[in-house]
Formats: sequence, C-alpha cells, structure tokens
Amino acid sequence: MTNKSYLAFLDNNAAADMLSQTKVPGLSALPSFIPHRLRRKWRATKSRIRSRQSPTSSIASLSWSCSPSDTLRSLRTHPWSIYDAQYLFLAIVAIFSLSVSEAPGPFAKTFVATLLMTGLCLPITRQFLLPLLPTLTWVLLFSSCKYISADYRPAIWVRVLPALENILYGANLSNILSAHKHVVLDLLAWLPYGVIHYVSPFIVSGCMFIWGPPGTLPIWARAFGYMNITAVLIQIVFPCSPPWYENTYGLAPANYSMKGDAAGLKAVDALFGGPFYENTFLASPMVFGAFPSLHSGWATLETLFMGHVFPKLFPVYVFYTMWLWWSTMYFSHHYAVDLVAGSLLAGICYFFGRAKFLPRPQPDKEFRWDYDYVEIGDPMDGSGYSMLDIYEEFQPQSDSDDWASGSSSSYSTGGRSPLGARSPVDDAQSLWDGDTVGSDTEHSSRKD
Repeated sequence: MTNKSYLAFLDNNAAADMLSQTKVPGLSALPSFIPHRLRRKWRATKSRIRSRQSPTSSIASLSWSCSPSDTLRSLRTHPWSIYDAQYLFLAIVAIFSLSVSEAPGPFAKTFVATLLMTGLCLPITRQFLLPLLPTLTWVLLFSSCKYISADYRPAIWVRVLPALENILYGANLSNILSAHKHVVLDLLAWLPYGVIHYVSPFIVSGCMFIWGPPGTLPIWARAFGYMNITAVLIQIVFPCSPPWYENTYGLAPANYSMKGDAAGLKAVDALFGGPFYENTFLASPMVFGAFPSLHSGWATLETLFMGHVFPKLFPVYVFYTMWLWWSTMYFSHHYAVDLVAGSLLAGICYFFGRAKFLPRPQPDKEFRWDYDYVEIGDPMDGSGYSMLDIYEEFQPQSDSDDWASGSSSSYSTGGRSPLGARSPVDDAQSLWDGDTVGSDTEHSSRKD
C-alpha cells in the first residue's frame, strides 16, 4: 500500500470504525498496522503489570475527592464510639491554648482556624489532617505555655529530680556523664540530640506510609501527638528544673521569669561559630519541662513503631535510643529519671495503640500496596507480642508468625481475607472510618 493510499485508508470512515471496534485486549486505541510482534509484546507487558496488582489493592489507595458532600455522607454513616470523644478533648486543649496565647493576633488565628476547618471538610486533605490533629494541638499548646500567667502556675520543683536520681541510681548520672568534655564527644552527642531528633519523625512517617500496612501512619501520628500533649500537660502541672539549673543555681528556688539555657550545646555553637542553640533555648516556651523527657519519648516511640514494621532492625533503633539518652545527660538537659519517664509514656501510647488499632505487618508483604487486607490489634487467641517477642522476631531460630496469623479483626476491600473477614460494602463509611481512631473494625477499610 502506497503512502497516498494509506492516508486515504485512514480518512475513510468505515476504516476508522473498523479500527475503533478492534477487540485486541489493551490495544483498542492502537491501529492494526502495528507489527504483530510489537502488539504481542505490549500485551505481555500489560499482563505482567496486571498480575502485580491485587484485585483488592484499593485498600492502600488515597482519596482524591474534593467534594465536601463526601465528607458529610461519611459523617452520617460513621459508627460513633467512645474514642470519638478525643476530638472534644482536642478542642478543649486548642481553645485553652488560643485563649492564653497573645500571638499571633485574632485575625491570624481566625484565618488559620478557617484553613483547618476547610481542610477537614475536603476528603483529599482530611485523610491527613484528621490523624495529624493531636500533633497540631500539641504544637499549639507547647507554644502557648509561655503566656500562662505565673499566678496560676504551680511552684517549680527544684529538689525532687536530683533526690529521685540519687535514690534510684545512687548518683547524679547527668553530672557524671558531663564531667569530661571533648570536641569529639560534643559532636557525637550533637548528632542525635540536635539533628536526628528533629528530622526523625518525618523519616518514620515516610517509612510507616511506604512499608507499613495501610492504616499504620494514622496510628503513628496519633500516638505521637497524644504522647506529646500528655507530656506537656504533665510539665505544666509538675514543672521541674533540669540538670543545668542545678549546675548553675544549685538548689535555689526557681521562678518562671528565668530563661532557658543551652547548657552543653553552647560548645556546639562555639564550634560552628553561631549562637543558634543558645538563642533557641533562651526563647523556649517551656523552660522547666524536664520531666518527662520528650527527647526520650520521641526516640522510644520511633523505636517501637520502626521495630513493628522492621523487626529485624530493632537493635539499631534501640542503639539510637540509648545514644540519645547519653547525649541528653551529656549536655545536662535531662536527668536519667526524666528519660525513663519519657520512655514509659511512649511505651503506654504504643502498646495501647497496637492492642486496639495498629495493623499487623504480614511477612509476605513488602509495601503498603501489596496488602489485600489488614489485621488490627493483638490476636484474640492471646498470641500477641511482648517486648521479648519483638526481640525474638529477628533471631535466626525464631519461627514466630503471629503478625500474620490470627487477628482480632480484619479489613478488606473485596472478597474474603484468608481469615474469612467480610469486606465492607459502604465506601463512604469506610472513608471516614479510615481516618478515625475509633473506627469500627468490622465494617471499614483502613486508609492512610
């Protein structure tokens, strides 16, 4: 066929209809003059792509809807539970924080509140904002602490932590570890305390989203937020002085007009030639918030969640936590008792979330998109994990597969899971539940 006759063939309506009605799978939009070998190769490629996609892989998908009506429909079908009272608690804390905060002004506060409410009305942003609410509330509460009048705040405890330190450990471990300074030790302590600590929540969030089962990221975000809120509330009602205060002022009474101190981090400022940490701690809104230590709480919670998803690397995370413990005492920012309290608080948040809401990883799944269903909470047969079980997970002789066998509940988006859990049929309902801690585990699909 010549070029002219070929073009005439394409202009012919009958020929166009014939091409449009071609029933070659996956090639209906391709003209028939493409070589057969190339078409066969394309069909094979399409088959391989489809074979990697689970028919129920939508469990790992995100919502792209921008319609507030979808949010209203999800709210109407949402099965309310006692856990939804968390939003009332967050609202009370947020209103208190905004009431005492002197900055920013009322117009800025109204603008930010409007943006937040708008984001919660749109499904595409609500799926991220709803689990993030505890963390946003913590940031608001923490930043407003400096505006709370000293007339309504309790007296600062100066002697209690040093006394507990000596009773429990027989000595002040912070003073012992910070007695000998060296530039190498300064840098080794600065890495976890002044750098990794601030970026680690974002790294863990990315890992939870990519490699964790669908629904892991919202539980991590909520546990992180509520741990921080609880710690700040304790620090408000039970203010305690850190080791640097004892080293500078002894056991003299403290007051809320005192500024924070970078303590050992001043050596890092001197090394890099700038008062970055000194200025940061001078402007700290919570000067006497030594107990419990959120540095320890962050590291411990990150260790537990990363160990949940990557159990074979659990010793690495434990090493990081111990490294950060040493650095906080080396810089004279926390007593050992503060670190223990922070880790205990993180453990409570993690194990409560794991028992009730946290999806269990399955050994044959690598990414979130590989999951056809997820199992929530500890197995009802009592075969849940303890801390020793987590350690045994990465031992060569361990053959435990409790994360993938037995469940208290399962989520699926189609068909039946191997455990026989029914699939939800109401997509609107599951959309809201996937973003709520108090989700009905029998009738909703879990989404990040």
